[in-house]
Amino acid sequence: MKATVHVMLKTGVLDPQGEAVRHALGALGFDGVNSVRQGKVIELDLADGTSEADVTAMCEKLLANTVIESFRVDMS
Repeated sequence: MKATVHVMLKTGVLDPQGEAVRHALGALGFDGVNSVRQGKVIELDLADGTSEADVTAMCEKLLANTVIESFRVDMS
């Protein structure tokens, strides 16, 4: 079983990496980009019986800083 965790900064949290990407895209001539939010994707290969609740606990304890980041878990 696999789980994909999408982690993004919460709305309102300054995203300096996203701003740097937006600026670089503008410098390359891509003027239509108004904002960029950068996050991370974590893919987990899980043992049978690992639940979505287990993955959520992993996110809350290690994979995401829940003070400034939100996360979404996709199980497949």
